[in-house]
Amino acid sequence: MHNFATSPGQPLPLGVSIGNNAYNFALFARDATAVSLLLFSSGEGPLLAELPLAPEINRTGDIWHIRLHNLDPDLRYGYRVDGPNDPQAGGRRFSPEHLLLDPYATALSGGSEWGGTDYVRRGAASPESRFQRRCCLAAEEFDWQGDRPLNLPLKDSVIYELHVRGFTSHPSSGVSHPGTYLGLIEKIPYLKELGITAVELLPVTEFDETENVNRNPFTGEKLLNFWGYSPIAFFAPKAAYASKGRNGGQVNEFKEMVKAFHRAGIEVILDIVFNHTGEGNERGPVFSFRGLANNIYYMLDQQSREYLNFSGCGNTLNCNHPMVRKLIIDALRHWVIEMHVDGFRFDLASVLGRDTDGQVLENPPMIEKIAEDPVLARTKIIAEAWDAAGLYQVGSFSKNPRWAEWNGRFRDDVRGFMTGHAGSVATLATRLSGSSDLYQQQSKSPFNSINFITSHDGFTLADLVSYDHKHNEMNGEYNRDGDNANYSWNSGWEGDSENAEIKALRARRQRSLAVILLLSQGTPMFSAGDEFGRSQQGNNNAYCQDNEISWLDWRLAEKHGDLLRFFRLLIRLRRQHPVFRRAKFFPPGEEDSIHEIRWQSLNPGATDWSPECRTLGFMLDGRAVEGEVDDDFLVLLNGGLAEANYQLPAPSPNRQWRLLLDTGATAPADIHPEETAPIYRDREITLAGLAAVVLISKPIPGKTRKGKGQ
Repeated sequence: MHNFATSPGQPLPLGVSIGNNAYNFALFARDATAVSLLLFSSGEGPLLAELPLAPEINRTGDIWHIRLHNLDPDLRYGYRVDGPNDPQAGGRRFSPEHLLLDPYATALSGGSEWGGTDYVRRGAASPESRFQRRCCLAAEEFDWQGDRPLNLPLKDSVIYELHVRGFTSHPSSGVSHPGTYLGLIEKIPYLKELGITAVELLPVTEFDETENVNRNPFTGEKLLNFWGYSPIAFFAPKAAYASKGRNGGQVNEFKEMVKAFHRAGIEVILDIVFNHTGEGNERGPVFSFRGLANNIYYMLDQQSREYLNFSGCGNTLNCNHPMVRKLIIDALRHWVIEMHVDGFRFDLASVLGRDTDGQVLENPPMIEKIAEDPVLARTKIIAEAWDAAGLYQVGSFSKNPRWAEWNGRFRDDVRGFMTGHAGSVATLATRLSGSSDLYQQQSKSPFNSINFITSHDGFTLADLVSYDHKHNEMNGEYNRDGDNANYSWNSGWEGDSENAEIKALRARRQRSLAVILLLSQGTPMFSAGDEFGRSQQGNNNAYCQDNEISWLDWRLAEKHGDLLRFFRLLIRLRRQHPVFRRAKFFPPGEEDSIHEIRWQSLNPGATDWSPECRTLGFMLDGRAVEGEVDDDFLVLLNGGLAEANYQLPAPSPNRQWRLLLDTGATAPADIHPEETAPIYRDREITLAGLAAVVLISKPIPGKTRKGKGQ
């Protein structure tokens, strides 16, 4: 019944390729002594055939290959690979009892039900039937209808970080397909109205969410790996995030999502993990890489051959080995060419700059290869420029101007100012103006700085102003997990409060933080739900919480509608005015008699950079934008609890100040649409504690302004 017509096949491309009604299988396994292709009737069905690959026929160099001419595309496949098992001597861990995944598999079976089963079925008859994940021969036919990546300029971007499942799993989301790619499509009108230009999706490559062994100590509930920073297949979209994740349907559903986002003018950026895999340390499961070429795919100690752990997850991918570099580039190309994604955020990207021994390279070939790859030439590439071993490279990750970075210093310095830390005014000014101290010497631009105050990792915006300390007890790790340095302040009470003054202060602080984020030079990013006050109950490491702690409660969009309105108008303000989206850093002095940015404390022209100062203001000259003429803006910030009185500079000739926003005011007076902003004629203004004020200079009726140099 199962006689397969075969021929030797070709060593490249790796993975499965289709041509002339035949399927070519190619697998890299350098030290293997025997390789067999295993075929199954379905994701859980019995083994149909085991096709041994003859080294003298089916091997070219280190690559094993075979072509099947009459293969049913509905079958599933995997590999059995044998070879030396000498972990202490050669670092090899071949284990022929395990079914191995193809590292180039573009879809996996067996994971369509979220959290439905462990990756191993207990008590199954054989190792092959015990393993739940198998490789699919995903169909490549898809009607893109002319879709292409959007290639929006990074300087014009507003990035919105979200979790595919968490975004719509809450019953209040109102979508037909909660927790899925289709669920995101249903929320596109909301995102378009919010005004963001890109979604940054937490990991969508296949992972085993059941790997977490911890339980909630209060309920006994088994916890999951909710975030997904534990990849097992770099080319395959998560099947459990699809409404129809069987038979490779997750691939087409992901493509439908991307196409829908692009139609709405929204880019799709993937948070992708190349610093480690889900196989963990020597006690972890065997999915693929460990059983194929353990001593190549992973960094090993040269003496003990133990796994080097720069990722904090048990192993570290050996990113600068030529074969691993090829795997990474091929995966990125796949997501761009086949899946049409617009960019990548590289988790713990500093690992990409380490050599086989873990030493930091001066000019890492992996980092340069990503930046210079011709296929990725217009793709956004964003580094989380640190790793779990203490290497911190914000501002020094790469000299290549293609690379943008999550600016952790922006997060910490802004939080420091808004919690009254001494000496924070000068550093805040540097962050507001694009972090020239980090990027200008490298010939980069302000937009290379991805500015953020919150992300998936840490407090939400609401929790940042509601908690002094992390509250991660429900994670089952005795509150030892998560960062202790949060630069937060609870506004006078830890956690939920019904005190009107505390609630007003928290609302004011959230709005002020949003003003700093969205009106700073650089590329802003914020976490989903911050725009309507989502809380994680003080949990700053909710990686394992697949419940209402992590899910967005969409009722908050109505309950905190004033905050949502504030975000929408603030994002619109940024997108309408190029003065906030500069491609060049501010010059150090005067240029054509125009100060492009003027700093002040309480009085125009008078700055105070002393450690005791808590006030800062700056005026942006709209005539100083590259190739455009904009309005002038005055931004005033109070980092102290007491009220502060600011003297206003005179507006430019033929113009008058209008009050755009005051975070100390009660909604709807906290922010005005530009066209209805009231004229402000006073020469001073009072800011409440921890408040922000923004004024715009608009022409006096009948008057016009000239551009720079005119």
